[in-house]
Amino acid sequence: MRRPRPLPAALACSAALLLTVLATSPAPAEGRELWGSVTIVPGHQGLLEVAGYGGPALGAGSRLTLTAPQPAEVTATPLVDGVYRGAVAADGGTGSYTFTGTATGTGAGAGAGTGTGAGSATGTAAEPGPWLGRTFPFVLSVPATAVPGTRLSGCAMVVTDAAGARRDQGACTVTVGLPDPALTQPLAGVPLGRRPTIAGTAYPGAQVTVRDQNEDEVCSTTATAPGGTWSCVPGTDLPAGAGRLQATATFNGVSAASEQIRITVT
Repeated sequence: MRRPRPLPAALACSAALLLTVLATSPAPAEGRELWGSVTIVPGHQGLLEVAGYGGPALGAGSRLTLTAPQPAEVTATPLVDGVYRGAVAADGGTGSYTFTGTATGTGAGAGAGTGTGAGSATGTAAEPGPWLGRTFPFVLSVPATAVPGTRLSGCAMVVTDAAGARRDQGACTVTVGLPDPALTQPLAGVPLGRRPTIAGTAYPGAQVTVRDQNEDEVCSTTATAPGGTWSCVPGTDLPAGAGRLQATATFNGVSAASEQIRITVT
């Protein structure tokens, strides 16, 4: 029977060092991931709420950082909370919240540890530790040139501890929405003939469909560039009496609807 040969001293030392690094290096929590999604129309702002942290309770100096997808920008971190300090990078590329509470223990999540205060790095079942069971809002702006239906790439989130080690991460979804179309003709309350001209505005190139109070299609057309104007005439007579009209625009997989208007057909 052969006896195993001992490792050379240098190799044994390297293996021991590798095991030490693997044992002490922090890693993201398995099976957990940050998440958030928002739809924002071109030229407007929207609120992206980040949630889902389920890792260990972290102490003062731990941070949640959001990287905005291009060409969107972070414009504000509106959470009002004495122990989370919000900040936005000068170029709008990132926004962050930093936990400024007092570390009191080493709890491993909600329901663990002995801390009882809101500024504690541990938590109880009734009072989760930092980052746990919370949502963190970021205001994002999308430029007017963004194309509706586009899913912006590069949106990412990461939670790090005070030493900068990554503890959790995730990807967020930012979709460019479609502006609401408008019905400018006919005017509400003005008596109409059986086949009135219906007109309005919508995102240029959008398919516009007008429906009545029964969700039946009245007419449809395409909004023209550059102003996005459109008009159509019903193919059949509208029923006499009171009714409603609403326009729905569709473009690149997203849709939006106008306000309803009340009509009276004579």
